Amino acid sequence: MKILSEFKSFINKGSAIDMAVGIIVGSVMTSVVNSLVKDVIMPPVGMMVGGIDFSQWFYVIGGGEAGAHYNTMAEATAAGATTLNLGTFLNTVISFLITMFAVFIIVKVANSARAKGPVTTRACPYCQQSISKLATKCPYCCSAVKAEEIGPAEEAELAKGLKSLKEKVGNVAKTAKKVAKIK
Repeated sequence: MKILSEFKSFINKGSAIDMAVGIIVGSVMTSVVNSLVKDVIMPPVGMMVGGIDFSQWFYVIGGGEAGAHYNTMAEATAAGATTLNLGTFLNTVISFLITMFAVFIIVKVANSARAKGPVTTRACPYCQQSISKLATKCPYCCSAVKAEEIGPAEEAELAKGLKSLKEKVGNVAKTAKKVAKIK
């Protein structure tokens, strides 16, 4: 029974649920990115290099019929040949790079959407160690310092951009109304 209560405790912790959500989202994202690479990006790239299908780039390294030429990996594999699948590897590398770029963009957007908390630390003017803005004595060098006020949280970059966009759209709408009245 103890193991069941430990298991229940483990499941109820947020980190286990967060990890499960991350794995599920990761698997869904992988299928989307794989489709993006295979169905959207690779066909134009293949056309740019003369209509070559990267997934069919292979080199026979052994087996099969002596001196035979295979048009596809499926033919080579069916004949018992061992192939070095360079195109499949290239597709995987491109998929990896696109996935990493997509993750970078997602993290960048998420970070810009978060409001930045107020700055709560500063450097001690004597020893340059990081101390609280509210501190009146440095815990490192024991120097007396003046307490500083902690300001309000800084607005998120995304919120600033949306406000700016809203203002610009409002100005364009006002100008359009004026032009419509003149006509």
